[in-house]
Amino acid sequence: MRLYIVRVFIYFIILCSLVTGCQSSSDNNPNLTKVTLWHGINPLENRIVFNQLVARFNQTHDNIQVEALYIGQPDSQLPKILAATVSEQPPDMLWFVPQITGELTQLGALFPLENWLNKSPIKAEIDPAMFDSMELDGHIFSVPLATNNAAIFYRPSLFAEAGIKNLPQNWQQLKQVAKQLTTDLNGDGINDRYGIFLSLGKGEWTVFAWLPFIYSAGGKLLAENQPNLVNPGTIEALQLGADLVKDGVAMLSAPERGYELDSFLSGKAAMQVTGPWTLGQLQQTDTDYGVFPIPVSQEKAAVVGGENLFVFKTTSQREQAAIKFLEYVLSEEFQTTWALKTGYLPINLKSQQSPDYQKFVRENPVINVFLEQMQWARSRPIIPKYTRLSENLGRAIEASLLGEKTPAEALAQSQKRLELIFNK
Repeated sequence: MRLYIVRVFIYFIILCSLVTGCQSSSDNNPNLTKVTLWHGINPLENRIVFNQLVARFNQTHDNIQVEALYIGQPDSQLPKILAATVSEQPPDMLWFVPQITGELTQLGALFPLENWLNKSPIKAEIDPAMFDSMELDGHIFSVPLATNNAAIFYRPSLFAEAGIKNLPQNWQQLKQVAKQLTTDLNGDGINDRYGIFLSLGKGEWTVFAWLPFIYSAGGKLLAENQPNLVNPGTIEALQLGADLVKDGVAMLSAPERGYELDSFLSGKAAMQVTGPWTLGQLQQTDTDYGVFPIPVSQEKAAVVGGENLFVFKTTSQREQAAIKFLEYVLSEEFQTTWALKTGYLPINLKSQQSPDYQKFVRENPVINVFLEQMQWARSRPIIPKYTRLSENLGRAIEASLLGEKTPAEALAQSQKRLELIFNK
């Protein structure tokens, strides 16, 4: 019985450190400042790593305790975030894509960070490519937790089985390879394996997955800060998806679930657009995988991904405690550990060049695809109404993939809605 009690106690201590980073001694500290952080970190393996890093911060800061709370996937988070902000009950910190910056600044909710960051030596360690995602109207409103971009993961064993020796470099080759990989394994007239898994939905993940194709075709979302969805490049990118579905070589995700790897891991789909954050999950399986860059239409293209951390206006004491946590997140220590355990690309320049990370890249050469793509990766627009822009582009993508409208028709309908929203 005594042994059982000891085991339960040890389990509780471990669970406490993983989930909340709590310390029993801190509860009795009258100088303790508690701050909350809302996030949607996935997959679970990455969330565990993050909780471990939060626990490490709490253990080394006697007067600050960060409580990291998982509140769901980013698309489901948005209503919660806006409702909490409008009711003046926001978290102290928020993990989210930087494209939400405009909406939160219009609500006057964010604590500007430039006064702190401009005086901090940590600013010189941030990869310059990240500053576009941090700034709006001359102010810094967020800092990156990490970064990434998307490429195409593939199953080498399935490529070999289909007799494919060369990886696709352009869209025509992508279509051909997808056709070769699609097969009816048991002869019942129904395809059991598809060439590629495509993201379906109206949410930000779907937009993120399709934007590299839009940019590669010369497409754009804005002209003079106004919506401009109906252009040849954007139509061409959506037509690529529609053609893959029409040809029967693409498997569509469940709505808003295009980030899930189940079909790729099971071999039902031989290719999938995703990013280096999945490496932690993939390395815990026996699945073979490789990565190749987004195939080109007119130009090389990639989109800067990853989430930033925002600080909300609360009290001076809690704001300063949050800033201490931001310094930790930007540090070489945090960035190297996070990158090694999750596959995200570090945004700290010292971390990028550290012996541990360079060794990791040598051992995981697929990382080089994402590092190389960062040279031409572009940020999504940071504008006040980005979420409306993204939602309507997502609607057009969904309608095109489902065959409800042609890409040109779907984009034209979204453009009309956006013009009413932006003019209003």
